[in-house]
Amino acid sequence: MTLKSVETLLDVLHFADSHTAIVVPELGINLTYVSLREQVLAMANALASAGIRRGDAVAIALPNGLPAIISFLAACIAGTAAPLNPAYPYEEFHFFLGDTNARVLLCPPVGAEFVRTAAKDRNIPVFSVEMSEHGEVRMAGAPSGATAAEPTADDIALVLHTSGSTGRPKRVPLRHFNLAVSSANIANTYALTGEDVSLCIMPLFHIHGLIGSTMATLLSGGTVVVPTKFNALSFWRTVRENRVTWYSGVPTMHQLLLARAHHKPAEAASLRFIRSCSAPLSSELIHKIEGLFGVPFVEAYGMTEAAHQMTSNPLPPRHSKPGSVGVGVGLRISIMDKDGNHLGTNQRGEIAIQGANVFRGYENNPEANARAFVNGWFRTGDQGFLDSDCYLHLTGRIKDIIIRGGENIAPHEVDEVLLRHPAVAAAVTFGCMHPTLGEEVAAAVVLHERGGVSEAELIRHCREHLAEYKCPTKIYLVESIPTTATGKIRRRAVAAVLTGGDE
Repeated sequence: MTLKSVETLLDVLHFADSHTAIVVPELGINLTYVSLREQVLAMANALASAGIRRGDAVAIALPNGLPAIISFLAACIAGTAAPLNPAYPYEEFHFFLGDTNARVLLCPPVGAEFVRTAAKDRNIPVFSVEMSEHGEVRMAGAPSGATAAEPTADDIALVLHTSGSTGRPKRVPLRHFNLAVSSANIANTYALTGEDVSLCIMPLFHIHGLIGSTMATLLSGGTVVVPTKFNALSFWRTVRENRVTWYSGVPTMHQLLLARAHHKPAEAASLRFIRSCSAPLSSELIHKIEGLFGVPFVEAYGMTEAAHQMTSNPLPPRHSKPGSVGVGVGLRISIMDKDGNHLGTNQRGEIAIQGANVFRGYENNPEANARAFVNGWFRTGDQGFLDSDCYLHLTGRIKDIIIRGGENIAPHEVDEVLLRHPAVAAAVTFGCMHPTLGEEVAAAVVLHERGGVSEAELIRHCREHLAEYKCPTKIYLVESIPTTATGKIRRRAVAAVLTGGDE
């Protein structure tokens, strides 16, 4: 399979045979590529019969599973998929349905009261997506008679929103070619083949789960195992029963699995690597995971605007650098100063990217696009540097950099030091207001055991490994650190909760 032959997500379905494409472990459903293609095209035609045309948004509020995958692919073919977190409250559904100008809503046949009510209030037709015990998925009550037009590489397949840490979330339109290129980049990075089995533990309303776990696997002819949700208790049984060869998750998932394992699980015998993305993980934890699970652990770097993956540490025999997010895959990377000048090796600045997987701009947001693009480069908002081997090292979000008395402090660097303490299970560093210094350094820490170490001891530990100006003056010992639905930690949200300030 070559990149030139795959320009849309419909092209992926042309590689159809009797090989198993999707497994639903809780229900014992094994769906072949032939059946996947037939069901996706049938639903695309049903959407076309319901009036969906190219560019029309199809809102999808479904839990992980076969209906979510088929609905996503069908919506991409007939119109534009707009997946939503099924756990949103009414207000969020009402906003996102309106912001995407959704023409129809796909949701489960039972429950989903908030999204159904929001759709009704916006006069949006609702179709239930049903699945039989044999894995046959359909839109209940959908009309028939029309055939969905084949999409082109330039058609918008997917629209997602940025996390919206400041202001209103921005709409990110991704074209078929963006998604196809990104899927191919991921498949090439890890040499995925038809023999690989991926376990999708990321939500399918997020680019990580959709492209990183699912589409990259289907593009390579492999098998996607898709449980309804991530469950640490049944995780290794699922790996063993389906001979999973890799999975991709966020640090909170990896940390939970690590905390529950005291020796290498026998069920891990089929694995050939583990991937992490969407948030940074400390070098200390990477070494622990590799030592316990006995397979390479590769950290990648991605974002919605790049249709997921931008860089990744390579698999052996190529060199992996824990603490970095690897090398660029299928795109160009540069480090820029605030004026848009390109910086040299080991110089810190804003990470900028160019490539076929990168979107062309936020939808109906010229002000954001004017800030984000410079001379054809997309400015990610992340700070980092490229070392002499062209491996990218992240030092934090530009807006999360703490400026204490004129000194710039990367929160991730302080996180790394705190996580080296044996009593610390998780740590998040952030800035808080100071009357004379501008900002002061603080951190939230979760301990392995309550009372395992004091705040004063942790501050002393930091002073042993960091310059004085980087050391936290306040450490909050907390039970847990809040994350987004996709496992990301928003430092300013943590700061707002603990200090009572604004996010």
